[in-house]
Amino acid sequence: IGKEKFHKSQHWGYCNNVAMLVGEDKPGIGGEPLPGQKLKPKYSVFPEGMGSVAPAWVAFDKQVLSFDAYFEEEVPDKNQELYRIRHCKIYFYLEDDTIQVIEPQVKNSGITQGTIVRRQRIPLPPPHEDQFYTIDHFNINMEVILYARRYKIIDCDQFTKNFLRKMGVRLNPPASRPDDPYTKERQKMLDSMKPLRPYERIDTLKQFLEHNGHVLRFFCVWDDPESMFHDPRELVLHYYLSDDTIDIKEITPVNSGRDAVPLFLRRDKLPKYAPTGLYQPGTITSRTVLNVFGKLVGNRGRYILDNRKTGAVHQEFYRDSDLKIGAVINVWGRKIILCDCDEFTKEYYRTKYGIEDFTPVPYKAPPPPKPEKTFPPYTGFGSEEDSLCSCMGLLPKPPQKDFKKFMEKDRCGMESNVLRFLAKLVTDSPIDKDRKFIISYFLSDDTISVFEHIQRNTGIRGGKFLERGRIKKPGQELFKSEPSEYFKAQDLFVGARVCFHGHNFLLVDADEYTFNYMEKHANEFSVADIGVILKKLKDLAEPRSREIRQVFAATDPEHTKVIEYDPFRNLILSITDEAFSEHEIMTLRRCYGVRDEYEMDLHFLLAVAQEQLKKNSFENFEQLSAVLTYNDREKCGVLPHEMCRTICKSFKLPVADDDLQALLTMFEDDHKQVEYKKFVDGLNWRENQIPAFQTIKVPLKNEDNWSRQPPSLPVKGIKYLPLLDDLFGKEE
Repeated sequence: IGKEKFHKSQHWGYCNNVAMLVGEDKPGIGGEPLPGQKLKPKYSVFPEGMGSVAPAWVAFDKQVLSFDAYFEEEVPDKNQELYRIRHCKIYFYLEDDTIQVIEPQVKNSGITQGTIVRRQRIPLPPPHEDQFYTIDHFNINMEVILYARRYKIIDCDQFTKNFLRKMGVRLNPPASRPDDPYTKERQKMLDSMKPLRPYERIDTLKQFLEHNGHVLRFFCVWDDPESMFHDPRELVLHYYLSDDTIDIKEITPVNSGRDAVPLFLRRDKLPKYAPTGLYQPGTITSRTVLNVFGKLVGNRGRYILDNRKTGAVHQEFYRDSDLKIGAVINVWGRKIILCDCDEFTKEYYRTKYGIEDFTPVPYKAPPPPKPEKTFPPYTGFGSEEDSLCSCMGLLPKPPQKDFKKFMEKDRCGMESNVLRFLAKLVTDSPIDKDRKFIISYFLSDDTISVFEHIQRNTGIRGGKFLERGRIKKPGQELFKSEPSEYFKAQDLFVGARVCFHGHNFLLVDADEYTFNYMEKHANEFSVADIGVILKKLKDLAEPRSREIRQVFAATDPEHTKVIEYDPFRNLILSITDEAFSEHEIMTLRRCYGVRDEYEMDLHFLLAVAQEQLKKNSFENFEQLSAVLTYNDREKCGVLPHEMCRTICKSFKLPVADDDLQALLTMFEDDHKQVEYKKFVDGLNWRENQIPAFQTIKVPLKNEDNWSRQPPSLPVKGIKYLPLLDDLFGKEE
């Protein structure tokens, strides 16, 4: 017998021409079974053509068979039960043939329930413990042994039934589910302890969950008749929708003399006042209990619930339907009027009850008008703003500056936010007539400074003429209560006459930045708004449109459609009877003017720039090229014009701004992008010096000189036909 068992489990084989014992599970050549050999599958075998050709762990991912089962457990230590029926779920995972057993939780069972067998592959019971459970071992109305515990499978879900039918398994009929005798006996005991007629149930959980945190707020008033002055008391009523309770808080005015208490009425249900008076404690209860036998039987009472509530006192409480604007509620003998409510309360009543009228009840007398605060006149010491702050309170504070305006209009990069005008004195003195002044208006703080242009051999020193500061307009009383008026940016324009501390100035010109800034902010400066100017001119000249066309045509005898600026200016002044300012005429010139198109020799510009760089010993060309290359994120060899200008300014190139602008323009491509490598190579006087212009001496412009400012392009003439078309329409 031993030899038979030995040969049954083992057989001889050869490996490298050496005979050795080989297990019977080893297949033959090519994996084919040997004659008479039966191979045992290690995993579940599914029929061919069922599902996809993917492996099982992919095809059956997240697919689980669920079986309903139970097992019997012996209880040796209790007389009430000999065994216990425990119901459970058996899950079979198709992807890897693992099994999991879970027992559902039962309330008050006293047993540790949950996972009985963790998910794993479970071996078959002996003598086949070398094999594992597969899909073929499961069916309805059968028993399986998992780790020496016998489980009876009674049913499964619909997915499991369909899957087993597709596998070709013939399903057994479902088995009945046995009851646990001890659980059944205990349920009878619990049912016998319950009364035949159930107690009255008062459930407020639903109302709490739906309206927790929802509070209606009403503004109330109580006219206290016992107060000394019969003044109304302002209250705030809160109605809590979660439990229909009410609390009231009092709004204590400042310096009222009353004690500040936390609550006027503590949160509770507010009963409607009963005419018979207040009830004693215990009179009102939620249930009525009857004593059936008293204490006659065994000195013990027996009570039952009275469903008819004989002798019960019914008391009504205020609900949300009783509260509305204008209603009078009785708060323990105090008549309180509901005068107004908040927006949430209005929306609640509008949605639930369809109320649309929420007109508040006036209960306050209109406040008396505040007396106008008068200030004493200015004393002359310090600034007016500083003197005014000393009248605002006992502790004087320094005047507050407009910090937001300062941050918006302060110098930032190439934006100076300074308007500069060229002015001259309005005087009959032959010495002062030729004096030139530069008036600078700082937009950040509305201050003005005046510098005089230095002219040789005039006997006048020049330089700073007026310290930077705010300047009052002339003709105002010095010692007065009202704040003085100061010059604003709108008061300064070409052609304006201003008086600074007794000196009369006539503004005759402005720099290019000033013109551009005023035209950019035309809504603030009407003299630079071309739309306002055209409308004003149209109102004055429309009745004489034909005559004006003839006058302009007569000024252009050669029909070039362009006239000089001086004749154009004289025509505008004659048409408007000198009602136009010089700045408005210059705005028309800038809009309809023909500018000179000039070309500058690139070599000459480079020679001038190299000469200036050489004099100032500027040699940081490699660093300049590295910074330009770093800012070229796309590595295309070009950068925007303004970016190149900003980088050059950061290196403090000793080149005039107008010359730098012209140089950058010369190195622009067709897309208005600067080829910065050629630009740097052209400036490099060390490697690419231009010898033809080494001896040229170019007079450089002074930074602080008015003539240093880049002038506007010279206007050749005025295109009057587009102007006439904009004024009177195109002529047929």
